[in-house]
Amino acid sequence: MSRYVLTVDLRDDPAAIAAYREHHERVWPEVLESLRRAGVRHMEILILGRRLVMVLEVNNGLDVRRMFADHTVSHPRVLEWERLMQSLLEPASGAPPGEWWAVMEPVFHFS
Repeated sequence: MSRYVLTVDLRDDPAAIAAYREHHERVWPEVLESLRRAGVRHMEILILGRRLVMVLEVNNGLDVRRMFADHTVSHPRVLEWERLMQSLLEPASGAPPGEWWAVMEPVFHFS
């Protein structure tokens, strides 16, 4: 299992933040099924103000960027979901051009 941590910001708009929370109380079944098929084993999204952090565990060997690209085009409802979510987001500071969620780099680990 490979673990990734990603980040993105919500738009600076209380309505966008509320909408994001509401949508994630009822994620569309097509989105969840596509994530499973793509190799996602665990996904958790946390929020602090406008900042979102995703903790993601995927099957070993999966490239997270490629996996999300394949997931997005896997079903018309998934593409619709992704467009809806992007309407509520701003790319994270330091994200590569054209990317919404930025993969965070580990700097410390203790076990």
